[in-house]
Amino acid sequence: MMGTTTSQVNNQPQQTALQQLQQLQQQFQQLHLNQLFAQDPQRFQRFSVALDSVLFDYSKHRIDAKVLQTLVQFAQQSQLAEWIQRLFSTATGSEKINYTEQRDAMHWALRLPATSPAASASDQTDAYAALTDLVHTQLERMYALVEKIHAGQYRGATGEVIQDVVNIGVGGSDLGPLMVTQALSDFKVATEKPLNVHFVSTMDGSQLSELLHRLRPETTLFIISSKSFGTIDTLSNAQTARQWLENTLGVDNNILKHHFIGVSTKPDKMTAWGIASDHQLLLWDWVGGRYSLWSCIGLPIALSIGVEGFKQLLTGAYAIDQHFQTAPFHQNIPVLMGLLGVWNNNFLDIQTHAVLPYDGRLKYFAAYLQQLEMESNGKSIQRNGEKVSSATCPIVWGEVGPNAQHAFYQLLHQGTHSVSCDFIAPVKRYNANQFTYAENAEALVEQHHLALSNCLAQSRLLAFGNQALSVDELKDLPSYKQYEGNQPSSTILLKELNPYSLGMLIALYEHKVFVQSVLWNINPFDQWGVEKGKEIANQLLPILNGEQGDLSAFDTSTQGLLRILLGKTDG
Repeated sequence: MMGTTTSQVNNQPQQTALQQLQQLQQQFQQLHLNQLFAQDPQRFQRFSVALDSVLFDYSKHRIDAKVLQTLVQFAQQSQLAEWIQRLFSTATGSEKINYTEQRDAMHWALRLPATSPAASASDQTDAYAALTDLVHTQLERMYALVEKIHAGQYRGATGEVIQDVVNIGVGGSDLGPLMVTQALSDFKVATEKPLNVHFVSTMDGSQLSELLHRLRPETTLFIISSKSFGTIDTLSNAQTARQWLENTLGVDNNILKHHFIGVSTKPDKMTAWGIASDHQLLLWDWVGGRYSLWSCIGLPIALSIGVEGFKQLLTGAYAIDQHFQTAPFHQNIPVLMGLLGVWNNNFLDIQTHAVLPYDGRLKYFAAYLQQLEMESNGKSIQRNGEKVSSATCPIVWGEVGPNAQHAFYQLLHQGTHSVSCDFIAPVKRYNANQFTYAENAEALVEQHHLALSNCLAQSRLLAFGNQALSVDELKDLPSYKQYEGNQPSSTILLKELNPYSLGMLIALYEHKVFVQSVLWNINPFDQWGVEKGKEIANQLLPILNGEQGDLSAFDTSTQGLLRILLGKTDG
């Protein structure tokens, strides 16, 4: 991990930033946030960045100006600027940025504006234009479908208007759309007839069976979202949905034509399954699943918040793409997020990271980030093929703040684990035009203020420990009521949680992940650990289906479990 470089000045080797960070590590492992705040009254102003709808406060991290400067130098020595340029390049070199799969990684292209020359280099202008055209052709096809469904003009095989849409996907094809749809529930658009969007991802069929009991085949549309159109979990659920429709409506090509939309890189596979060509929306190999919500994988999002809302989501992400490419590192929010994560993980030995939104609409945000961060950077082999020498991605977890307070905050405040935290909250809520419960607005605003006060209070207690308590309270305080503090955290404030600011928020984390991958010298765009698990499952399936009886190739534990599952022995 983390290679070093040395330069010669007066024939003396100059210390690398990494070496300097290792020296600072000794000092800051023992230094308390109380001391850092006491030393610098301007700490908030010095260690926070405001950008459009977002404020990023990182003053409650165990850093000072020297640490920050050295971290920025470390990023420079790791050639982060060159890597960022390479990420946003359309040039196809001998080695793709996702070199293990020989693919580009151009999820940023999904949010390029239709009319903007996004390239800074003239030789890229044509390539950007071609890329933009490719993306917007599919988006426009998606938008047309959305408008048709919203207008009540999309009908099922019996002529009834579609009123329920079920997204069948797993991983990025589920988590991204699910998270965004939930987060933007206040922005659900009015449609000709009430329209509900549902999500199914579990391979055991439990979600689907429970859902189908509540739906009518005549008015239900299924979206099959699978980049490969070969994911067994997704296709199994899709086949069950197909049988459910055919049991009621009969076996007819019209059923498939009217009740299924496919989103994939494989039009031939979609056609073979039975999806009509005008109901196929295309992806590209250069979009990773966990980076795909900006594409037609986001169809459930567009169905929920409308075409204009979806465009705002893309615009917010594009604003961060521009910021990431142009802002100096010490004012670049995703760069700072990445550097702070590396500092905590590799120098302060903080191996877990909690994501704590104080807004119920972000209930799936932590789950979404678990895939984004741990599937991307949960790697132990460097780009040079050698094993890393220190930790990479921390364990990411979290929950909506008020729920978390009554679950695991005890561990954060008084446990034995060092944890870094991200607190996320909107400044305003229940004030916007889309809010439909105006008669209760005042009481609800007060509830929002209660959430905000808890958000600030928890980050204070985590940072400052006993110092956050009153003098009277501290008098004769037993040890079990005391708090050590010194748990670092960032606070991200959004002016309002809306499509634009959510687009910004998601893109911030996407680029943070990329920054850390550069510093750890790993590839964030593959997921071989996931792929291998699927392969091994496919080896076991014929045995459970009774097509194969020889268990000798498996370990004794798996053999024993298989015998129980096959009913050959009692547990």
